[in-house]
Amino acid sequence: MPTQDEGHQEAGRRQRGRNLAILAVLLGFVVLIYLITLVRMGGAE
Repeated sequence: MPTQDEGHQEAGRRQRGRNLAILAVLLGFVVLIYLITLVRMGGAE
């Protein structure tokens, strides 16, 4: 049976993983918007 400290460490590990997943999604979204902007501006020349 895990102690209270081990449970706290596990919760922190899960939270860190969730934060990294959100970071990856946000960065992907920013890159997507950037690429769309480049394509649109490049097509206007």
